[in-house]
Amino acid sequence: MVSQRQYTGAEESVDYLARCHCGALSAHYRTSLPTASWPMRACQCAFCTAHGALSTSDPSGSLTFRASEPERLQRYQFGTRSADFLICRVCGVYLGVVMSYESQRWGILNVRTIQALPSDLPAPQPMHYEGESAEARGQRRAARWTPLSADSL
Repeated sequence: MVSQRQYTGAEESVDYLARCHCGALSAHYRTSLPTASWPMRACQCAFCTAHGALSTSDPSGSLTFRASEPERLQRYQFGTRSADFLICRVCGVYLGVVMSYESQRWGILNVRTIQALPSDLPAPQPMHYEGESAEARGQRRAARWTPLSADSL
């Protein structure tokens, strides 16, 4: 469900609402990218493939994760332990990922959690990240991921 349109100069930003199945965790993703040009990534790690996750981000957008019931939030780390995967403890839905890098916070959204999923999304690109150094991983994410709002989880 598109929750809000906001005009910023020549570009229109659109807010998208995402949430877990039970509604305890939610996200607001703001982007001026048309849905047909969203970068769609299908990470090939065991976690993402098990969850059927598809991620997107916009370095010029903003992302806010919230928990209406904080006790339902599970932060999960694996591999390099460089990011927190946000999962609902009750319904098991994986909402997105957050990380800190060079004093800033970034995130990606699991597109499958968007309410009223856009029908014109591009095909996802399979992604393989194994073998990256911690520094290379942080730099890649900071360049591609969406800045988190100050009040985000």
